[in-house]
Amino acid sequence: MVTSLEKKPSHEVVIIGGGFGGLYAAKALANTNVNVTLIDKRNFHLFQPLLYQVATGTLSPADISAPLRSVFSKSKNTKVLLGEVGNIDPKARKVMLGDEIVPYDTLIVATGANHSYFGKDSWKELAPGLKTVEDAIEMRRRIFMAFEAAEKESDPEKRRAFMTFVIVGGGPTGVELAGAIAELAYQTLKEDFRNIDTQEAKIVLLQGGDRILPHIAPELSKAATESLKKLGVIVHTKTRVTNVENDSVTFKRDNELTEITSKTILWAAGVEGSSMGRILAERTGVECDKSGRVMVEPDLTVKGYPNIFVIGDLANFSHQTGKPLPGVAPVAKQQGEYVGKLIQLRLKNHTLPEFSYNDVGSLAMIGQNLAVVDLGFLKLTGFLAWVFWLIIHIYFLIEFDTKIVVVIQWAWNYITRNRRSRLITGKEAFLGPQAVNHHSPFQATETK
Repeated sequence: MVTSLEKKPSHEVVIIGGGFGGLYAAKALANTNVNVTLIDKRNFHLFQPLLYQVATGTLSPADISAPLRSVFSKSKNTKVLLGEVGNIDPKARKVMLGDEIVPYDTLIVATGANHSYFGKDSWKELAPGLKTVEDAIEMRRRIFMAFEAAEKESDPEKRRAFMTFVIVGGGPTGVELAGAIAELAYQTLKEDFRNIDTQEAKIVLLQGGDRILPHIAPELSKAATESLKKLGVIVHTKTRVTNVENDSVTFKRDNELTEITSKTILWAAGVEGSSMGRILAERTGVECDKSGRVMVEPDLTVKGYPNIFVIGDLANFSHQTGKPLPGVAPVAKQQGEYVGKLIQLRLKNHTLPEFSYNDVGSLAMIGQNLAVVDLGFLKLTGFLAWVFWLIIHIYFLIEFDTKIVVVIQWAWNYITRNRRSRLITGKEAFLGPQAVNHHSPFQATETK
């Protein structure tokens, strides 16, 4: 016989965004005495650090995705809503989800960042970036269609254009893309075609700064450059892209303009805060930096609104080093966990010291058996760094079955040097990776 009723939670926490920041904030609040509503325009959490492997045929989208409802199925205080927040009312403490109004006591905004083309938005269609599953599928389509088009092209000059790949941006995404495409061309595909030699492919990496991977130690950056060159990648630093057209990219280096003819130009150069940053600025008066990121307080709140937190790539947290924290998964994860814990303590009239990021290090995959790892106290290159990279990425995958699938797939790829996810899918299949042929009879959809 029940003699008393358990007090139901009354504090409403709304989290916008199911990326690393939002996910770990929700996990920190799971099965606590608050109601959590997690809103995302996708029904899954995407492990973005491995998107480049989808783009180059190593993994499929499902291998790096976790359905949000599945993740929180046992968290009875957590509700997942599919939709896109169009506005917020900080005074009334409400968010607008289409025609629906969702009230909150505490709001966590973790909507991440988008590609930045530095004011040249017309380049977006010509040089896709890599932030979403759709981006990866489109990039994969362009890469593999380039080889298919080259196989059918009889003109040597046009063939070279199809087999030239330009990656703009020398951060982790650009470096990993360049290395993966090089392995694809020089190893995986070398026996697959009859009219072309894929080892004649040209992979060019353009970096604006004086070295690639500028966030790691200089000696590791140098090692990464040498590893890329051994794979066959041409690395240009101190370059500034001045123009992108259908079949070419122009960059300035040492006051000299150079034009590269290429049918496949991929963007990994810049990011800007999501549109929610602009909405927050309009509704709360908070300041945003030139990249659209929200300037947050030391406890990750919005100035003047202690019940609104902004975390992850959308937040500019400069209180620790004087510079914004990098837009990487460990930052978002730690911020999500911090906010989740702080909310619980606030409800007990306690608090936490200001947020402090524990830098766990940086790492990047160059190719098979090649990686760089910078843990501060320990710096690794080559095979050991590659093994460490594998272990870390498996550890941070969300669901156990996903970990198993990825381990098996990586093991198979390592043994066979093959990539099973080389599907040409997307909006349309056509012979030019950038020129849409609306009359193409070949239509395909993603199968996994």
